[in-house]
Amino acid sequence: MLIAFLYDVTFKSARKTKKITKAERLRKLQEEEERQQKEEEEARVKHEKEEMERLERQRIDREKWQQLEAKDLERRNEELEELYLLEGCFPEAEKLKQDTRWLSQWNHYIQCDGSPDPSIAPEINTFISLWKEETNETLEDVIAKSKLVLNLIEKLRLLLLQMPSYGLEDKTIKQYQGSILELQELLHLKFNTATEILLRQASTLVDLDSGNMEKVIQDENVTLYVWANLKKNPRYRSVRFSETQIGFEIPRILATSNVAVRLLHTHYDHVTPLRPVSTSLQGRTATVTDFVQDKVKNVEAEISKELQEEYKPLECESVSLREEGTAVEEGDTAVQMSSVQEESKATKCELEMKLLSETVLAAQLLLIENANDKPSFFGDNEVDLCQFTALGGVYHLDIFELPPQCKPMKGWMIVEILKEGLQKYIYPPESTEDFETENAFPPIEVTLEVQENVIFFEDPMVARWDAEGEQWQTDGISNVSYKSEERLITFSLETFGPVTLIQDAHINMPFQSWELRPLDVNKVLLTVTTVFTEIEIQIKEDLCMLASIKLDNKKHSPVLEGRWMTPICFILALKETGLNIFPTRHSHFYVVINNKDPLVELKAYRQLALLSSAFAFGWSKWNVVCGSNKVIVQLREHLTEEEPVPDPDQGTWRKYQVISSVKCNE
Repeated sequence: MLIAFLYDVTFKSARKTKKITKAERLRKLQEEEERQQKEEEEARVKHEKEEMERLERQRIDREKWQQLEAKDLERRNEELEELYLLEGCFPEAEKLKQDTRWLSQWNHYIQCDGSPDPSIAPEINTFISLWKEETNETLEDVIAKSKLVLNLIEKLRLLLLQMPSYGLEDKTIKQYQGSILELQELLHLKFNTATEILLRQASTLVDLDSGNMEKVIQDENVTLYVWANLKKNPRYRSVRFSETQIGFEIPRILATSNVAVRLLHTHYDHVTPLRPVSTSLQGRTATVTDFVQDKVKNVEAEISKELQEEYKPLECESVSLREEGTAVEEGDTAVQMSSVQEESKATKCELEMKLLSETVLAAQLLLIENANDKPSFFGDNEVDLCQFTALGGVYHLDIFELPPQCKPMKGWMIVEILKEGLQKYIYPPESTEDFETENAFPPIEVTLEVQENVIFFEDPMVARWDAEGEQWQTDGISNVSYKSEERLITFSLETFGPVTLIQDAHINMPFQSWELRPLDVNKVLLTVTTVFTEIEIQIKEDLCMLASIKLDNKKHSPVLEGRWMTPICFILALKETGLNIFPTRHSHFYVVINNKDPLVELKAYRQLALLSSAFAFGWSKWNVVCGSNKVIVQLREHLTEEEPVPDPDQGTWRKYQVISSVKCNE
């Protein structure tokens, strides 16, 4: 009962306490609204405070940025003046090249060594005419004279390459190329004539072991192998020149014929046609040249007019003073006139340098522009000379009819001289009806030695010269075998003629990486890494030198290492040894490249050249995705000569980009 009573009292008291009046309910609602308003007010105040702080930070950042921009604008003029001063190096360098060419002509003139100046048409024509009149020259005489001829041809080639495109005229190009062709043809004709003189004496030079004549002449530019079949032994079909692996496997019909075989290995290539100068390049630069010449003429006229106006008052003043009897010092008048002349000359020189800078820029821009179309269409067996290049010179393989031999008679040597001269033996003959078997004229197996200082990164291909089509062909050649260790190549040839070894000109492209590191003032080291090799090139002022080559499982002769050369000569020398890392206007047809705006690319090259003595530059993988109007490079400042430049992979390099031509100028 007690428990029930306590429960009842507790339940009733709880019911009494839970009952809330209307006034209390309103009061609680009011308190709740006040609390919410207070919280909202606090949140609003906090938000306003944060917004004010944010705006204040933005204002401070904006002021700082404006201060930086103001400072940048203050030094912008200074930097632009420095940039214009540095870019003045390009026209000055071009003017220096012109002076060097003129000085070279003058030095040749005052030497008076008897050699002609190949750039002067009368001199080179006289030299060619006089050499044509010389007769009875032996092979030794021709080889000795060929050094001068090759030097003249090389000078003409360099004139065509080194002369800026805006300085070349159609007449000059035709003259130089015509002189080159005449010298090449005459040199080869002299070798044929000297070979005929040698073959007339074959019976006096017979080898006692074989009964045939064998002659080997080696020179730095030419290697000559001559074999005359005097015994006509059908079993003697393997011809191997003494102390070499070079030779032929001749068929039976040649082993029994009155023939001579000659292998003339010229370390130069006078067979491949000369590449014509691009007419588009020439035409566009001619417009700039005419503009420059007209502008300079106008300036000269204005300067002469200014000089006349300046001299006239000086002369009038001098006459009036003399009439009044006043002593006039003639020296003062002369000083004033000379100062006017100096100012006029300075104005003219400044304008000429400005115009020259614009002309050089236009010419350089044309050099890096890619060709829109391939030069021509090539068949299956034709060699595309834009994609492939001939290396190691040309092997002239010829079969001649053995001329009548000289005979001793009463102390005299009697020899019959054929009017038509040395005649080639046609193999195989044009008509084979008189021969019984179809296999009477099998291919001739030839073994040649590859030139020592030429590098083939892959097995070389063999090409023969087609005289009718004037092009290199790969048909008619079979069973090619190359021994890289012995540097011997063996193949079967259906018909004799000039033969060369070819390699892909873009085998080292695209590059895996490149770096440009400063060594000293106006001296840098360029490192180019390709799939097959790593090439280090030192550049000092206007000279280049091959510092080192790293090859994998390849032997090379360090002929070029340590030799300082001009850029054009250096590029030609590297190409002739197979180390071609220099693209042409048609390379984009054969190599996957990143298309860039030519103006942006050219500006980037020029800025790299200007800063290369103080900064190290490296390649960047982001060039693939950055677009055509941007060039990205890695950069690191090189403070002292003792401080080594770290590797780009260490993360201490920075990346910079050239965005547009406008940005390049700013």
